[in-house]
Amino acid sequence: MRRELDPGLLPIDVADPALRPKNLDEYIGQPRLVENLRVYIRAAKQRGQAMDHVLLSGPPGLGKTSLAWIIAEELGVELRPTSGPVIEKKGDLAAILTSVQEREVLFIDEIHRLNRAVEEVLYPAVEDFRVDVLLGQGPGAQSVSLPLPPFTLIGATTRSGLLTRPLRDRFPIQFTFDFYSPSELAEIVRRSARRLNLDLEDGAATELARRSRGTPRVANRLLRRVRDFAEVEGDGRIDVAMVKLTLHRLEIDDHGLDTIDRRLLQTIAVKFDGGPVGIENLATAIGDEADNIEDVYEPYLIRMGFIQRTRQGRIITNLGRLHLGLPKAETTLF
Repeated sequence: MRRELDPGLLPIDVADPALRPKNLDEYIGQPRLVENLRVYIRAAKQRGQAMDHVLLSGPPGLGKTSLAWIIAEELGVELRPTSGPVIEKKGDLAAILTSVQEREVLFIDEIHRLNRAVEEVLYPAVEDFRVDVLLGQGPGAQSVSLPLPPFTLIGATTRSGLLTRPLRDRFPIQFTFDFYSPSELAEIVRRSARRLNLDLEDGAATELARRSRGTPRVANRLLRRVRDFAEVEGDGRIDVAMVKLTLHRLEIDDHGLDTIDRRLLQTIAVKFDGGPVGIENLATAIGDEADNIEDVYEPYLIRMGFIQRTRQGRIITNLGRLHLGLPKAETTLF
């Protein structure tokens, strides 16, 4: 099921590349991260060396990929993008590594999904800038060590807990992304509206940002949907009333929850008596994948204080009950 509030990358999100920030000056949000990154980039450029390897972790849609492109742009080098799931064999990664030029950036999205055998190829590549290649087969096969030019590896992950300790330890620079504040999202929405040549009322940007789940990708996607309604059912101008109309039609409530979020909360509250319920049982009950619950739905619901993770499973909080219009639990589990 396609979901407007899905923070993952959808085809529509690559339709307007102009909405992405091009450099650090255009990057909105994550102020401490950006401030430190400026120092690391400037230091690497002053030394004329490749920047240290960087690990970017956090929920999807917060700008990790955009920041990887910006790092390469600020360093004045090319970025070579790939992702963990598409690198199936050691030879695939070896071929990529041997094509990277000096000081370039190799970006591996979803790096936590590299299989362990492939991951081990990275260890000498990022530590000693060499890759070990096996020539031939059988007893006569020989391992040859090929030198690599110094480069910068940027890994992005939405599941940092799935990274092995050896891989994590090979990233001297590690950044964790936070959800964006409504004011930061409103600024992003206003910038996107200017680039799309939209007539956007300031209050409309604030209203849209408030319901975008702290996620720039969601904010930009909802802006496009509001544009559609404004052009077809209005005069093209986007005001607060038009934002509210659009989000009502999309069944997105005042807290940025849609029907799937509310069904998840309702399932915990009613079918499982408030919890705790294990992730697999919950996934079966709502007809979705456990990974989707952990990666897509839960981070925001936990941030809002609507559910909690416990050792026994997920529970709904009294805030979550209140959002559904249910009475508070007589005895709390936390």
